[in-house]
Amino acid sequence: MVPIQMVDLKRQYAAMKDEVDSAIQEVLTTTSFINGKAVGEFAKNLSTYLDAEHVIPCANGTDALQIAMMALGLEPGDEVITPSFTYIATTEVIALLRLKPVFIDVDPATFCMDTNQLEKAITSKTKAIVPVHLYGQAANMEEIMRVANEHNLYVIEDNAQAIGASVTFSDGTVRKTGTIGHIGCTSFFPSKNLGCYGDGGAIITRNALLAERIRMVANHGQSKRYYHDVVGCNSRLDTVQAAVLNCKLPRLDAYNASRGKVATFYSNAFASNPKIKTPLTASHTTHVFHQYTLVLEGVDRNALVDQLAEVGVPSMIYYPVPAHRQKMFSFLNLPEVDLPVTDWLTERVISLPIHTEMDQEQLDYIVKHVNQFVQ
Repeated sequence: MVPIQMVDLKRQYAAMKDEVDSAIQEVLTTTSFINGKAVGEFAKNLSTYLDAEHVIPCANGTDALQIAMMALGLEPGDEVITPSFTYIATTEVIALLRLKPVFIDVDPATFCMDTNQLEKAITSKTKAIVPVHLYGQAANMEEIMRVANEHNLYVIEDNAQAIGASVTFSDGTVRKTGTIGHIGCTSFFPSKNLGCYGDGGAIITRNALLAERIRMVANHGQSKRYYHDVVGCNSRLDTVQAAVLNCKLPRLDAYNASRGKVATFYSNAFASNPKIKTPLTASHTTHVFHQYTLVLEGVDRNALVDQLAEVGVPSMIYYPVPAHRQKMFSFLNLPEVDLPVTDWLTERVISLPIHTEMDQEQLDYIVKHVNQFVQ
């Protein structure tokens, strides 16, 4: 059996080696390492795929979130509502810009923002909502946009884990995640569903004025070289990474479909185990399974992780400590924050390997060892 990886980038590369090598060689030949032709091509290609007018590539997904908040003109002390059950980048940039994160709980079935708590978290200082499409599933964007529009708030989608997922609205409209809010942000970290061979990210918007502002912020605050109109930063996708992404973007839907087949196999295999809760796909969205995450009940999770490691099955806990309990936010004095679902999940979630190159032998092996331990 081929050794099991959480994400097998070697086998993915092997399947497209000639195309990727050729694309990278072209960059090396032209030596256009910064803002080369491939960067503009990728922005156009991703814009077409997402059906969104403006795509601004940047250095990574964390930068994308920071640039989005800077472009919206959020000021120190402004409040931003976001889930605590997420990767730290979502909330880290809020604090970095001296904004105030307001943490709310998540839905125990979808792991995404609990929209029933949204309006209760709004105050006169609230300026934005940052929903996270966690593990590959979309948050309830129809309700989030309703609340945002009613209260005149910005919505910044953290789409780092769900590129390619779609949301169906009650009127039948279908939109890709990352294109629904005022701004969408994504990451091309190598392990993502659409990953490059280093760091990379992008910012998406349908608003031309916002797009112009985002480009300025990402480019030292300048719209014309050496004329700096706003405080900005330096965040760009290098040409090599754009070349890789141009090769992988046409494969994204197939990658997501492959992940979906793995998820279906897992869910069927664990369906009769009362101690394992498998992921739910909400009715309003597709699920692209960036992670396949189980919720365990009455199981020694750490012992399971250790046992799986002993037999060559990697696993991960995303995330063992929620944002509101991280030391970095101690200055906010948040002990009174009550997020019972978030705390419950952090003690019970475990993610199994899922990627585009998994074979049946590997899947059978993983399922056998999980079910042998969880009885």
